[in-house]
Amino acid sequence: MTTKVKSYKMLIGGEWREGLHSFDVINPQNSEVLATVPLATKEEMIEAIETADRTFRMRDPIPTHERIRILSKVSDYMEKDHEVFASIIAREGSKTITEARSEVSRAIQTIRISAEEARRLKGETINFDQNPGSENRVGYYQRFPVGVVGAITPFNDPLNLVAHKIGPAIAAGNAIVVKPASATPLSALKLAEAFVEAGLPDGYLSVVTGSGKEVGDTLITHPTIKMVSFTGGSVAGQAITRKAGTKKISMELGSNSPVIVLNDADLSKAVHACCSGAFSAAGQNCIGVQRIFVGRELYPAFIDRLVEATVALKVGDKMDERTDVGPMINEKEAARVAEWVEEALVKGAQIETGGVRDGAYYSPTILTEVPSDAKVMAEEIFGPVVIVNPVVDLEEAIEKSNAVNYGLHAGIFTNDINQAFKAIRKMDVGGIMINDSSDYRIDEMPFGGTKGSGIGREGVRFSIESMTEQKVVCFHLDD
Repeated sequence: MTTKVKSYKMLIGGEWREGLHSFDVINPQNSEVLATVPLATKEEMIEAIETADRTFRMRDPIPTHERIRILSKVSDYMEKDHEVFASIIAREGSKTITEARSEVSRAIQTIRISAEEARRLKGETINFDQNPGSENRVGYYQRFPVGVVGAITPFNDPLNLVAHKIGPAIAAGNAIVVKPASATPLSALKLAEAFVEAGLPDGYLSVVTGSGKEVGDTLITHPTIKMVSFTGGSVAGQAITRKAGTKKISMELGSNSPVIVLNDADLSKAVHACCSGAFSAAGQNCIGVQRIFVGRELYPAFIDRLVEATVALKVGDKMDERTDVGPMINEKEAARVAEWVEEALVKGAQIETGGVRDGAYYSPTILTEVPSDAKVMAEEIFGPVVIVNPVVDLEEAIEKSNAVNYGLHAGIFTNDINQAFKAIRKMDVGGIMINDSSDYRIDEMPFGGTKGSGIGREGVRFSIESMTEQKVVCFHLDD
């Protein structure tokens, strides 16, 4: 079936606008052109930023009750168009229609939580009389919006990760300019439509589509932008920190997530969670399972069961509800994954199953006997490949888990609470899931990592806090 090509407009300061030039949005499954989208210029990005700044400075702040009303209407709009959102996500990206529906549900929850947290944005009183001589002083601190937030989002969760930027920004009273991934801009534009329909005043939201090199750098470096919120790769994140200057920065930069499976683990539970965590979204998931360290006694049975579960996965048409794994975001990325796997094989790794590329598809792949100097062991592969290596004990598993410059999420399977708490203490990660894989998250929890996995924490309340500044108020009273 051929999908009709639709021309989209971008949102700049409340105005839907075409560009002088455009680019195609491609379905990675079959290279079909789904839509054309404006290719914004540097001048158009500057206009979006300066409009947001004028709006923030010159308008009265949006009252809390109005922010709640707008965000609630957005979530209602998304609920009504649930299947439309899901179809957009599945067609422009890598997710199957089933995975896309799940993402829409999560994004709705993200916006609803944002509405709830707007109500709870509070300060705190300060006991100034704790200092001698300050007995006649009373006061508090209050949170105020930072101003204009610049947000850059990736392709792998094209709706929910945009919701995680816009929802908290509006809940906190900020204006925000979003630059979505060029591969998957349609989900962000559809979400912007929901905010316009919900009555968000013009100027508070712009979604500018185009080249990261052309408009992304402008968004990062413009002096009016008071905070940069970025989700993406480590190399891009490091470049942003160098360019941004003295701005607030929040970054989630991916991972190489480990899962430890000890000899006393529930084998069926561990296999099911690790298989799902490794291969959902074709492995293009920042908290997806990439390295599994299994106790030697359990290792043979674990490998057999994991291979059996992996072979049973259905790879194919994203829009087929029976499909488990769709294509990667493009053929170039699939070829890169194939190169990384080949490099590991040259260094002595073994393929237990998978290792086949067909265009943008890469078959779910299990590697064993992977040496520590293989790229796939040290870096984030961001594809449907998982490593399974045996370990003698928990200490070895923790040492190997920590031996990378990432620390986003980890998992451990064990029925020994003492072993679980040892892992909690010693694993250098932002989140550790007990008797679950690394691939578990709810949108309210603080989400972020250590080392090269980022700066700060997302999760709605924590994003709102980072998008505000604390202002101290102190009254010096007369006797």
